[in-house]
Amino acid sequence: MPTSVTRIFAAQKQAEDLAQVASEILPLDEVSVAVSETKPDDPLWRVDIYAGPNITPANLEREVRAALGQKIAGLDVQSEVIEDADWVAASLAGLDPVPAGRFLVHGAHDAGRVPKNAHGIQVEAALAFGTGHHGTTKGCLMAFDGLLKQTRPRKILDLGTGTGVLAIAAAKALGHGVLGSDIDRTSVTIARANAALNRVADRVRIVHANGLGHPYIRGNSPYDLVFANILAGPLVRLAPGIARSVRLGGHVILSGLLTHQERQVRAAYRTQGLLPVKKRVLDNWVTLTLRRGPV
Repeated sequence: MPTSVTRIFAAQKQAEDLAQVASEILPLDEVSVAVSETKPDDPLWRVDIYAGPNITPANLEREVRAALGQKIAGLDVQSEVIEDADWVAASLAGLDPVPAGRFLVHGAHDAGRVPKNAHGIQVEAALAFGTGHHGTTKGCLMAFDGLLKQTRPRKILDLGTGTGVLAIAAAKALGHGVLGSDIDRTSVTIARANAALNRVADRVRIVHANGLGHPYIRGNSPYDLVFANILAGPLVRLAPGIARSVRLGGHVILSGLLTHQERQVRAAYRTQGLLPVKKRVLDNWVTLTLRRGPV
């Protein structure tokens, strides 16, 4: 299925800020936003804004320019249609496997390089957020690896699952069912495909949901562990709902926030009785492990 994409090129800090703003204010439904390096050691980073087949590249760019206004004045902005198959082939080509504790995220070209003592997670799609090559996904995997040394959570929710990496990791490490959700239908499709690719489709259920309102999400709470690898704005807005979804003594692993956003996110969760027990910073992205205590 063809997908429209608008790309904005900017320095790292500006690109990260633009991705945050775009994810919060774009008026379009089912828009995915990702930020990444253009190539190693290049000062320019890239913000990719994807929309489904019902919007043309020209209309997508028009919406992006209207939403971001002066924030992107003078920046290189490009829009085009991409075919899923072509994008998938290009997205992971040449990328090295990503180790994160007991996990190794890789493409098909590195399937033979997974150590026997590691949980290999094969990812072949990048139209959804989270291939493991980004500091947020790797940070969450490392946080989860650390948490598994202390506890074995039974009920797990991966909120904003993207490619499904975290849900797949949990299903592989623990051997039981995991629930994932995403607001973006493309991400839901990709996460389900990746679960099947990794032979955990019978243990990973992915639902299309906006926030925590889906009946299946509500019906399975409270959870022992909630992953929320999204962005700082949604993390703050969802703090009360996430707190209600976690059992007393349960954990939340948060990422998608930059170092300068950490204080705001911590405060939002502290007021809900979720206190930090571990922090990791990778490439200016923060991952927090929180534990729910009494408010």
